[in-house]
Amino acid sequence: MTLPSAYRGRLAPSPTGLLHIGHARTFWIAAQRAIERGGTLILRNEDLDPQRSRPEYARAMIEDLQWLGIRWTEGPDCGGDYGPYTQSERRAFYLEAWRRLRDGGFIYACTCSRKDLALAASAPNDLDDEPIYPGRCRGRTDAASFPEPAGVNWRFRGPHGKDESETVTFADLNLGEQRYLPGKDFGDFLVWRRDDVPAYQLAVVVDDAAMRITEVVRGEDLLKSTARQILLRRALRLATPEYFHCALVRDPAGARLAKRSDALSIRHLRESGMPPKALLDMAFGTHQRPTQ
Repeated sequence: MTLPSAYRGRLAPSPTGLLHIGHARTFWIAAQRAIERGGTLILRNEDLDPQRSRPEYARAMIEDLQWLGIRWTEGPDCGGDYGPYTQSERRAFYLEAWRRLRDGGFIYACTCSRKDLALAASAPNDLDDEPIYPGRCRGRTDAASFPEPAGVNWRFRGPHGKDESETVTFADLNLGEQRYLPGKDFGDFLVWRRDDVPAYQLAVVVDDAAMRITEVVRGEDLLKSTARQILLRRALRLATPEYFHCALVRDPAGARLAKRSDALSIRHLRESGMPPKALLDMAFGTHQRPTQ
């Protein structure tokens, strides 16, 4: 698969809470990069988490982004040629990718419990990342016997990380060259959950490819996810887009903002009377804000 010559970017919020000023900064940058390149901007509703996703948050994210002055030409509210633009409606796409990975020997069934993983897995390298899977089920070869993914976790069988030649490298357009060694920096990651929900890594890869995304703009907390997703793209023989990872907005203690920080949500600040320009000035702080 080859990427289109025209620029296609995307906004991909999850309706698991109200968007905050960190989202405002990242999504503003994504929108301005699309404008500067005369490209297309897509909005995708990443609502795969059945426990946390809420319709009211989906409505709020559309309203709040529009209030900020961000505009898109494809999305769940306006349609487009590459829909549906809501992940919970795209199961058939994810199942097709799962079958391709299963048939190619790239994934394996994992029956480890959370307790097993807590006892055996090594600690993650940072607080925002998952523990490195210890490999207990890695040797399984019975993937072909599963007609459907439900009932077990499915993990991507990555390189062991013993050879530097297996390092995943990519040139981030904002942060420069990035290097991650599978097996050392991250382990065999989930592509499908036992509760029959596609994992984030698989869904994002499938959707970005199907929607012909040429550049992914998102927060720097997802740098390691980019390395995982490049491995998935190689396995599925999908073209790799360019990446632009933004610095995160952090609280006074240095922690990244979370959706539970309602006081810094776009909705709260908007309802307090703050105009869009003032909110964006707060979001960018001392960083220069790109303008149209």
